Amino acid sequence: MERFLKENFDYPAKNSSEEVHLRWRRAVGKIVLNRKRRFRMVADLDKRSEGEARRRSIQVAKENADVIILDDNFTTIINVAKWGRAVYINIQKFVQFQLTVNVVALMTNFVSACTVGNAPLTAVQLLWVNMIMDTLGALALATEPPNDEMMKRPPTGRGENFITKYMWRNITGQSIYQLVVLGVLMFDGKRLLKLSGSDADIILSTFIFNTFVFCQVFNEINSREMEKINVFRGIFSSWVFSAVLVSTVVFQIIIVQFLGAFASTVPLSWQLWLLSVLVGSVSLIVAVLLKFIPVGSAKLPSHSQNGYRPIPSGPEEAA
Repeated sequence: MERFLKENFDYPAKNSSEEVHLRWRRAVGKIVLNRKRRFRMVADLDKRSEGEARRRSIQVAKENADVIILDDNFTTIINVAKWGRAVYINIQKFVQFQLTVNVVALMTNFVSACTVGNAPLTAVQLLWVNMIMDTLGALALATEPPNDEMMKRPPTGRGENFITKYMWRNITGQSIYQLVVLGVLMFDGKRLLKLSGSDADIILSTFIFNTFVFCQVFNEINSREMEKINVFRGIFSSWVFSAVLVSTVVFQIIIVQFLGAFASTVPLSWQLWLLSVLVGSVSLIVAVLLKFIPVGSAKLPSHSQNGYRPIPSGPEEAA
């Protein structure tokens, strides 16, 4: 716990004076954690970026604190930090997934409407995609529990971008792959799939829709890890994620096979179903290849660590 506090917080002396406190704030760019249990220290508590008070502290101190530990256990702050990081990272996962779906759906319909004259994804199909992207995607990615690996990550600075370079790399790579696949199917799908007859167009349209959905299903799995290659680690630790994946596939089968008049689809053969799943699963391989692409980060001064200046050891360094 002491190592965690040293790495993530600057913990000044309990009775630091106003002058020393100001030097700390000038020298240290991150959160200053302070613990006060006396009324005479309440004014000093207000000036900290993050205050913390215990249940036995006086009411005035509690009112001036941002975090109040109710169980008289200081290690609770580790759980607070762990869940805070989990929420932050889960939202990043969801945003990465959502932006990829938005880019591909928008570009596919726009390019097709401008070139062919009609959009491959109908309004009902887009509504289903929107449900996958918003409702089910949020449930799957934003409810994953924290893990110990999160505590090994450096703290996120207040000035850092929410959408990181790793996220932009993943979004761009997955979008390009899906756009290329859907573009090839739109313009040369009949020949590649050997479709003919009066129902060739509707079969191709259904296959494009099915392939697009399965690309999102596998990309949802990819979004579980934005930097690491193994996206399956701990996948069953969140039953919500597993339930969402199964529900998405089941409802997709129902829409394609049984709701043709409502969703503008026709039943597909098992060969086309298998091909849709295989094309979508290639997103897993694409994700692995993307993570080998180095992403540059801003160079920090040699005396910096995790983007913050080290704790000053004396008044001369703090000034």
